[in-house]
Amino acid sequence: MKPAWLSDAVLYQIYPQSFQDTNGDGIGDFQGIIKRLDYIRSIGVNTLWLNPCFDSPFGDAGYDVRDFYKVAPRYGTEADLVQLFEEAHLRGMHVILDLVAGHTSMDNEWFKAEAADPKNPNSNRYIWKNRDFDPSKGPDKEDFVANFFWYQPALNYGYVNPTEPWQDPMDAPGPMKNRQEMKDIIDYWLSRGCDGFRVDMAASLIKFGPDDGEARLEAMHAFWQEMRQWQESKYPESVLVAEWSNPAQAIAAGFHLDFMMHFNAPGYPSLFFNGVGAIPDKEGPCYFDADGQGDPHFFMTEYKRHLDAMDGKGYVSLPTANHDFQRPRCGKRGWEGLRPVWVFLMTQAGLPTIYYGDEIGMRYDETTPAKEGSTLTGILPANAGAANGERSGTRTPMQWDSTKNDGFSIADADQLYLPVDADPDRPNVEKQENDSGSILNFARKLLKIRSEHRSLGADASYRYVDVDGAAYPLVIERQSENERCLIVVNPSRESLTVIVPVATTQAKTILTGGCGLWFQDTGVKVTVSAFGYGIFLLD
Repeated sequence: MKPAWLSDAVLYQIYPQSFQDTNGDGIGDFQGIIKRLDYIRSIGVNTLWLNPCFDSPFGDAGYDVRDFYKVAPRYGTEADLVQLFEEAHLRGMHVILDLVAGHTSMDNEWFKAEAADPKNPNSNRYIWKNRDFDPSKGPDKEDFVANFFWYQPALNYGYVNPTEPWQDPMDAPGPMKNRQEMKDIIDYWLSRGCDGFRVDMAASLIKFGPDDGEARLEAMHAFWQEMRQWQESKYPESVLVAEWSNPAQAIAAGFHLDFMMHFNAPGYPSLFFNGVGAIPDKEGPCYFDADGQGDPHFFMTEYKRHLDAMDGKGYVSLPTANHDFQRPRCGKRGWEGLRPVWVFLMTQAGLPTIYYGDEIGMRYDETTPAKEGSTLTGILPANAGAANGERSGTRTPMQWDSTKNDGFSIADADQLYLPVDADPDRPNVEKQENDSGSILNFARKLLKIRSEHRSLGADASYRYVDVDGAAYPLVIERQSENERCLIVVNPSRESLTVIVPVATTQAKTILTGGCGLWFQDTGVKVTVSAFGYGIFLLD
């Protein structure tokens, strides 16, 4: 069963540190998000996803949790967070928190207790490879299994097939203790008004050997299906969102939504990654590029595979960006290339996800200094080919207006969490509110169109229309029970004319930017200008 509100959800990801500061300390906070709820709602968004906001030493920007039952003081109090839930609900909005289920900070009391008494049989929340270290000196990083950064000790959910004495089976006391703790954490926040969780590294919990792939997948499915059934029994309108980046697997595991992005599910990088940013262009020339050298077929094959696997049980999301990889406006892709990106992303199947600031065309800023574990260099696999391995360029402060620090904070510039983009032509919300042709108002228009046409919604069918094997333009057909739409997108600088093989005798223009249709016996003749687009309602 899916929550009734989910099929119409439009997500907006907020990096809390960088969104809005209200107390002048240079760091964003819960009251700042509350202050901006009406703005967020005006875009057409009805669901917020907040990056981790639990107590943390912030070695990895909050993904190293010290206390899952306490909010980080930098953001405010638990009462502030509960107020955020309440204020969002008054506006018909939902709030999803980030749950780091697979690891903690070394500052977590659980870890400190086990490090102080490693040979205690109850020291089993973590995976200790070696318990013979001197507790007075503490463990070295080789003494325990970590997730991602070495200082993020992995919580013990067991091994599919234990092969070493220090590896526990999945039903051992430590793994069972952690399963129950996860339920307790989920229950704690859902009972206070949270509407669900996005689970960080959701596929990483149960450990496995090189020959255990299928068995491990079955074990992870069983684990999350148990969590979903338990959560649904107590909070039927809550959601579980995965960072699995393999929607076909994640939805089968019991999640309501998963993202197709920069890992596990190939295809997304071939659309957008153009060699600039934290994550590289691993799959050849990107499609949304003015040079027009990309190819959509690889992405479309993978995307359709995931869509077909949904079977009405969940959704795929193609985010505009997120805190780990670069924004659409980066490298050679300037303002003229953004509208085709927005038309494409807001008309796809599944649920749209907007990363804060993308709606005004904030850019990935290569000059931003590293902050709180933002650097991926040395963390990504050697063959990942990261452009610079630096994630901070996509985490800069939200640009609200032309006042000090772009309205993000009244703090001095050297106190800001990260510096504001120094580009003198940087956009802000205030400027774009009053410009009918701005990206912000274009995004609003697209989401309004999506809400008015069921054929563009999450549950409508999806078909990539192959135009005689040509890579450009991109043509997609969406259809609901009573409506059919054609979407045309040309991210290249060349004007194009093609014959699209769809059966129709008339069409109504919903939105166009340099795109027109003419009807012929063999299909529809489409002309589209450079960086053009069109959405048409077919008979």
